[in-house]
Amino acid sequence: MLDVLAWTLALVPGGALLYFSAEVLLGLKPLDRFGLPAGGSASPDLAVLIPAHNEAAVIGRTLARLEGMLPAGTRTLVVADNCDDDTAAIGRRCGADVVERNDRARHGKGYALAFGRDWLARSPPEAVIVLDADCELAPGSAAALAHTAIECRAAQAVNLQQAYAAASPLVQISNFAILIKNLVRARGVQRVAGGIPLFGTGMAFSWETFAHADLASDHLAEDMQLAIDLGRAGTRARLEEGASVTSGCAGVADTIQQRRRWEGGFLQIAVSQALPLVAEGIRARSRHLLGLGLHLLVPPLALLFLMALGGLAALLAFGLGGQVWGPFIALLAALTTASAAVFAAWLVAGRRMLPLRSLLLAPAYLAWKLPLYLGFIVTRKGRWTRTRRPGEPATVDASDTRS
Repeated sequence: MLDVLAWTLALVPGGALLYFSAEVLLGLKPLDRFGLPAGGSASPDLAVLIPAHNEAAVIGRTLARLEGMLPAGTRTLVVADNCDDDTAAIGRRCGADVVERNDRARHGKGYALAFGRDWLARSPPEAVIVLDADCELAPGSAAALAHTAIECRAAQAVNLQQAYAAASPLVQISNFAILIKNLVRARGVQRVAGGIPLFGTGMAFSWETFAHADLASDHLAEDMQLAIDLGRAGTRARLEEGASVTSGCAGVADTIQQRRRWEGGFLQIAVSQALPLVAEGIRARSRHLLGLGLHLLVPPLALLFLMALGGLAALLAFGLGGQVWGPFIALLAALTTASAAVFAAWLVAGRRMLPLRSLLLAPAYLAWKLPLYLGFIVTRKGRWTRTRRPGEPATVDASDTRS
């Protein structure tokens, strides 16, 4: 009986570690570019949809940076969602179309997107890009996303945090973890599953796909749920490496709030849908659903390593108590493989954003994240919260729409 328990403690985190390693190693090499046809082509009729809840601090800068980044004729629509500030007025002054939504009973980014879609439906574009109010598109990204969305029905830009040398080492490590998830592992998922999860910002859709998507929800991870819904309907979101979207990194306190929301939403979906997706993928012989399900079975990076270390400690006690050493050795080998994969990702893609001296503080990062995961066990965070913007007071209302 103790042997069975020991092997369970080894195989559950060990399997996740090995699958994580496979995604990372498969994602070290960039994907082939897909977005713009050879020789160029006419720009599609495009709309950029920006859901915005109390974004007066950043919306003007975001719209100013979009100028010159969008193909000629692109429409920009700001949904001022349950705002108590000047978001709508600033958006209009910057030349964007603005619609205001006031529905205190229905909170969440999904409701804002559905509201904006209804406004766009009066004169539908060929493609829609969803951009968060504090994000910046790189040059050429909008055109690449639009062409890929029309060709594949859904597309996702590479979504990263801006790297600042002056940022706290803990924030730098957190941003590197996002790079692993949203670039390196995303490439691996693309190769395994033929499509990837969505990241909430920098995602693009053909109008036909967007018009029929189930958007109106307050789910903490509405982007992941949308990717699953689209996958079940036969649409795979393609990672478009010719497009990138970035947002400024938050401070230490705001970063942990941000990760609490992102990872809490991910874990909610993983617990309820990972195994059913694996089963659906096997039953329907769907590489995409199977790949999404397996991806969901891998916890966020810090939690994965904490689980492995906890398992190793328990298995060490088993071994020292006269039980088998095989499970300890197996889990240690899986953890070593995953650590090597992370180091390879750092060598290939992460050195510019994460100095080696900060990488060596990874154990402190795990300790920093531990209270977050303990909080998931004690309480369940059920509402969307927006990360505090630069210059906003710590007491700012953060009940809705954006990360």
